[in-house]
Amino acid sequence: MDFLSCLFYLFVTWISIQALLSFVRCKRLPPGPIPFPILGNLLELGDKPHKSLAKLSQRFGPIMSLKLGQVTTIVVSSANMAKEVLQTHDQFLSNRTIPDGLHACNQDEFSLPFMAVSPRWRDLRKICNSYLFSGKVLAENQSLRDKKLEELLAIVNEHMVKGKALDIGSAAFGTSLNLLSTTIFSLDLVDPTGDTARELKDSLWGIMEEVGKSNLADYFPLLKRIDPQGIRKRSTAHFTKIIGLFDRNINQRLQSRKLPSSTTYNDFLNTLINISEEDSEVMDKTRIERLFVDLFVAGTDTTSVTVEWAMAELLNNPEVMSKEQAELDQVIGKGSLVTESDITRLPYLQAVVKETFRLHPAVPLLPRKAIAEVEICDFTVPKGAQVLVNAWAIGRDSSIWDNPDKFMPERFLESDIDVRGRNFELIPFGGGRRICPGLPLAMRMLHLMLGSLIHSFDWKLEHGKSVVLEDKFRLTLQIAQPLLAVPRPHI
Repeated sequence: MDFLSCLFYLFVTWISIQALLSFVRCKRLPPGPIPFPILGNLLELGDKPHKSLAKLSQRFGPIMSLKLGQVTTIVVSSANMAKEVLQTHDQFLSNRTIPDGLHACNQDEFSLPFMAVSPRWRDLRKICNSYLFSGKVLAENQSLRDKKLEELLAIVNEHMVKGKALDIGSAAFGTSLNLLSTTIFSLDLVDPTGDTARELKDSLWGIMEEVGKSNLADYFPLLKRIDPQGIRKRSTAHFTKIIGLFDRNINQRLQSRKLPSSTTYNDFLNTLINISEEDSEVMDKTRIERLFVDLFVAGTDTTSVTVEWAMAELLNNPEVMSKEQAELDQVIGKGSLVTESDITRLPYLQAVVKETFRLHPAVPLLPRKAIAEVEICDFTVPKGAQVLVNAWAIGRDSSIWDNPDKFMPERFLESDIDVRGRNFELIPFGGGRRICPGLPLAMRMLHLMLGSLIHSFDWKLEHGKSVVLEDKFRLTLQIAQPLLAVPRPHI
């Protein structure tokens, strides 16, 4: 055999081995539906992918693979598989695929929820955990939360006096927004009932809607340059408006700090400016603005939609509402306000919140991305694959929950399951190193707002109206029709 023939033989052998290895790796992917040419399994997602994927998992099992355009996607739909992703292999599955809409205004370079695990990401997490969400800081800011709660109850009382229905989600959104703005800026950014509140709410919700949409550019990278659905263009308008608002507030603070008789603020903005003056590599003005975008987008919508879902379920289950009001009347006493120190003495209220999380997780699909090839239950998760943990499906898994579609808080009264990422049957805040840093604040606000709304007022739907428990999928799982209810005196 001459040299060229030998070389050709080796080349063919190498190609054959590579093809065989590729075939073997492909065969080791989790099972899943057969993809169509080009589109893959995109058509099977529909407008409610959390439900479509849950239905597919009943056919293909708790770990399955799909081809979404050019993106290999692994979907897990059981508590055991979620533990594999969020705990066992967390080190290699901690990054996230960045939606194309998040490239607007280069937000992807700064976004804490989507930034790759890195020294900068760790610095931002540490800053948030130390100066915004720590137990010490939350204790110091309790009076702020009490004040925002009083303002919420005043709005509800005004509607009660006028006999008007209240948009519960909108009211909870305004309260969450102003709580954050007071904690960060020492001022209310908006009048919860005014036009500015609606404009800012529209921009924040606009970001959630655009980034959460099914975007062809996310599945076919070549399309990113042309933005075929205009998602990045519309996202840019929303981001620009919000960043401009934060920019004005930061500039005002920077100017006031230069005055000899300036007020000394003890808020998060002041802390971040101090950090930026000490180390501009860790924090600067642009990073401050973009961190605020993350905090307001993630911190207002997730809390308000959970309050809205909880109230919708309670209005749809009056016997549960009666039980909760009885607990509050007994523990708090009629005419008294709910305080944060009362929460530990209200097990049924805690169960109501957990049950709302189970049925209506604010983020139904928890996204991850493989930075290395990982083996899970003899299946391969390829490097670069998108990984989705279907928290919605896990919350309705009949092998875990009795009567999984029924709103039944009693299931948690004798249960040790919590939401802090240790019990993978209930993961509304995610788990592992990517667990939501705002969990401590969210849990306080949810119990405080929900308990106060139930304890201070009775509620009824407008005449002829009924509760519609349909959802719509965005980055958060929102109720399809805003919940309108009329507050009445609690007798």
